[in-house]
Amino acid sequence: VQLQASGGGLVQAGDNLRLSCAASGRIFDKSAMAWFRQSPGKEREFVAAIGWEGTFAAFDRSVKGRFNVSRDSAKNIMFLQMNSLKPEDTGKYYCAAQTGVVVDVPFTRAGDYNHWGQGTLVTVSS
Repeated sequence: VQLQASGGGLVQAGDNLRLSCAASGRIFDKSAMAWFRQSPGKEREFVAAIGWEGTFAAFDRSVKGRFNVSRDSAKNIMFLQMNSLKPEDTGKYYCAAQTGVVVDVPFTRAGDYNHWGQGTLVTVSS
């Protein structure tokens, strides 16, 4: 397993949760990384992304101001801090990596990523 997401669970609306994505060194280095989520009956959607330097990040408008994405290069881990969770944030959260990037930008399209983890389930009750 090269990308492993964890930290999901059942929480109440208004709670906070932090997801982690552990990556192998080969994937983590010089890779743009992102979080996507998928709810039942819906397509996978972009949540947040971070460039390989960790300087630039992008967020979907639905989570901007509530979620934050970061990465720890020493530990090869990417985080998604989710605050003020809402029931509509419910879904399976996937982390993704794009290796071989030549620009330090956060890519927001699923098709840009060539490595995917298995996902971690987040359920927010009202």
